[in-house]
Amino acid sequence: MKQQTFYRDTWVEINLDCIYNNVVNIKRFIPNATEVIAVVKANAYGHGDVQVAKIALEAGATRLAVAMLDEALHLRRHGITAPIIVLGVVRPQDADIAAEHQIAVTVFRKGWLQEAEQSRMNDRPLHIHLKLDTGMGRLGIRTKEELIELLPFFHMPSFYIEGAYTHFAAADELNTVHVEGQYKKFLCMLDWLKEYDIQPPMIHCANSATSYRFSERVFNAVRIGIGMYGLTPSVEMNSLIPVDNKPAFSLHSRLTHIKKLNVGDTVSYGATYTAEEEEWIGTVAIGYADGWRRSLQGFHVLVDGEKVPIVGRVCMDQLMVRLPRYAPVDTEVILVGQQGEAEVTMEEVASYLDTINYEIPNMIGARVPRVFKRNDEIVEVMTRFSL
Repeated sequence: MKQQTFYRDTWVEINLDCIYNNVVNIKRFIPNATEVIAVVKANAYGHGDVQVAKIALEAGATRLAVAMLDEALHLRRHGITAPIIVLGVVRPQDADIAAEHQIAVTVFRKGWLQEAEQSRMNDRPLHIHLKLDTGMGRLGIRTKEELIELLPFFHMPSFYIEGAYTHFAAADELNTVHVEGQYKKFLCMLDWLKEYDIQPPMIHCANSATSYRFSERVFNAVRIGIGMYGLTPSVEMNSLIPVDNKPAFSLHSRLTHIKKLNVGDTVSYGATYTAEEEEWIGTVAIGYADGWRRSLQGFHVLVDGEKVPIVGRVCMDQLMVRLPRYAPVDTEVILVGQQGEAEVTMEEVASYLDTINYEIPNMIGARVPRVFKRNDEIVEVMTRFSL
């Protein structure tokens, strides 16, 4: 068991057993998916990319997906040898770097392939995934004419077409009209590829929401992001999730000071909170510099298994809560997670901030240590200051 090696009273706990079980559950639900691509972009949605990648692969994921080349190279530097796909744009002049480290890239433009071919210095083929824009409107070819422009490059030894994919824009919404339209267009585009004898071994369109709701449409690979972390793709889908996945992320802090306010005493910048009676106020060692936003004033956290309100403005490094009774310094505070029978979910925080649950773990900054646990024991601690 590793000891904690950080010196502040705020930390994130990542339950790696949850990640493992979530991947296993998804694999069982989609037995026909020969490839499970674990999406670990954005530091694994704020959970820790290297640690999540390793546990996902252990649980049966076969590939990893990231958003940029730097993220892929970071995984390689930490000894991860599994296939990696970059879902975002890689600069064409960096094609050799990707090929050297056996990192597949997303391609959808003739100009990109031309520049990449001209800049190639080694003979190792660059693995590419052809992005088809069926209605997301972000990246990808949209017409048959665009595909025809790419065909000469697909027969060059510099490139190996490993996959073709699209991304559904509204798979997490109850109305399936947009998904149906994108799916039909994807099938049409795949027929274009067959017409020109382009047969990528991997075809993928299913994100977490698609995998849950349209498992018959996963082709031979799925990309699992939010589901792997135990979070729902949308509030609308809460009752439609067919697997019992558990959140892996919880956010903890402690009371660092306790004080009793008198009637008329104020709290924090701008004196926006005034005590209307005698009350106990606790100071918590987290603030907006950690990603706990200033706009969370008025939201609640858990202390001794009860929801208590954040009073006054959230400061850069600290915030204050109104306690129902005296609580000693060092009392644990849960900002996201469970304490006793009470719970603060990602969805609650997201709703208060008028955003989605994806954003919550991503907004908790690198100066908040990540404590990784398996079987309730610490197996690794990652801090910004130990990188």
